[in-house]
Amino acid sequence: MAPRPPFPPFDETTAAQKVQAAEDAWNTRDPERVALAYTEDSVWRNRDRHVVGREQIVEFLRQKWERELDYALRKELWGFRGNRIAVRFQYECHDSSGQWWRSYGNELWEFSDDGLMRRREASINDVPITEADRRIFGPRPEAERGTLLPIF
Repeated sequence: MAPRPPFPPFDETTAAQKVQAAEDAWNTRDPERVALAYTEDSVWRNRDRHVVGREQIVEFLRQKWERELDYALRKELWGFRGNRIAVRFQYECHDSSGQWWRSYGNELWEFSDDGLMRRREASINDVPITEADRRIFGPRPEAERGTLLPIF
């Protein structure tokens, strides 16, 4: 697998670059592309699910984006140390019935020396919203990069 800069240990600039790169990739909703940022044996905890390895990551993401329609994500650097990064995030999507959701969460990431994520732990809470309450529309415009996320 090709190395994925920036590499640990992270500083504030490189940690923020890693977070933005993850946001950009996830907003493509392309499971194969997203999975390339993870080690072959990457271990995830996502809500109550455990996922191990790139093949399971692809399948997990495929199923996720079949359920979570018009998914749009924002991530924010929360902290970093060595080869670890903490992130807070929000995303919005709707289900097949048309109900819109805003999901709030935190992730803990651990990276290998070649810049691939080998561990991801995500805690996520979902809140139903109306379409009029939406505030995330597609990938983040360049002018909004670095903007802090509202708490609710």
